[in-house]
This record gives sequence, structure tokens and C-alpha cells, in this order.
Amino acid sequence: MQPELTRRGFVGLTVAAAALCARRAHADVPPDAAPEAFPVDEIVDDGHRFFGTLSRGLADVVQEAGRRWGLPNAYILGQEASGAFVGGLRYGEGKMYTRNAGSKPVYWQGPSVGFDAGGDGDRTMMLVYNLPAVDQVYRRFGGLDGSAYFIGGFGFTALNSDNIVVVPIRTGVGVRLGVNVSYLKFTEQATWNPF
Repeated sequence: MQPELTRRGFVGLTVAAAALCARRAHADVPPDAAPEAFPVDEIVDDGHRFFGTLSRGLADVVQEAGRRWGLPNAYILGQEASGAFVGGLRYGEGKMYTRNAGSKPVYWQGPSVGFDAGGDGDRTMMLVYNLPAVDQVYRRFGGLDGSAYFIGGFGFTALNSDNIVVVPIRTGVGVRLGVNVSYLKFTEQATWNPF
């Protein structure tokens, strides 16, 4: 009997490291309550613990995102894997942290199309801006993405849906170069279906 391949196995990293690095938030808040904002220094500190020595440019990225969109009211720590040759797929998993509603597991997947080739595995921090309620993260967020990895890399992009902005900050390993149009679909349960 062959073992079943799961997304957890596909991604190949655990969410436990993210859970240990992130600060615990308060629970027992209704899911329709808007999360409170996180200060920039708290995000940078958690990001440094999560990314470790690979986070040299993290403070600059968080400062730039804060200048554009203000303070995030949620963030996600996780890992992902992706590959592309013109068309591509990305799969990830992690936990979303909010100040007043605790943490929730979150999975993301999505297709891409563009001038893009290669593969990468990343540790990912996603800053979430203007989230009106915790469950509103479970939707599709679209945008443009560019990657330039040769052995290792660090970068960020912005995805949006309605007024909600998600800023994935990635650092990882792989060989990938290109620009694509993509979306990420966030779900409560793992799924192989990127659409």
C-alpha cells in the first residue's frame, strides 16, 4: 500500500515553526469583528524570528508596505512551493494571526500564466491590510508577480480583492525567473484544486 501524498508532504515544511515564532493573540472574539492593527515593529520582530538570517531586507519591505497601505490587521506565517513553465501552480499553508481573534490555519493555492519558468520553495509572511472580518480572508486575491531566484531569493508583491490587500513576502530557494499574472485562493481546508 502506497502512502497518500498530501499537501503537507508536497510543501515539505511544517507550520509548527511558525506557531512557535508568532505571538499568541486573544481568543473568543466573534468572527465578524475586524481585527486590530499590528504595529510595524512587532511585524518586523516576528518576521526576523520567522525568517532568521535570511531577513536582511525585511524591515525595508515592511516599512514600504506600511507607507502604502498603513498598518496590517492580520498576518500569515507559512511555507509554500511553486513551479512554472509559462503556466504555473503555487501551493502553501500556514497560520493567520490576528490581535483580537487568535490564530487560524489557512491554505492557499493558485495558478499563474506569463513569461515564467522554474521552481522555488519559500518561507512566506503575508501582511493583510483592511481585513473587515477574519473569515473574509477566504477568497481569491489577484495581481502581478515577478520572481528572480538563483539558488536563493527574497521578494514581495501585492494582491488585492475589493479593499483587502495581501502582501506576500517570500524568501526561499530555487531557480526561477519571470513575470506572471496570478491569483491566490485562500481556503480553510487543504485542496489540490487551484481554481
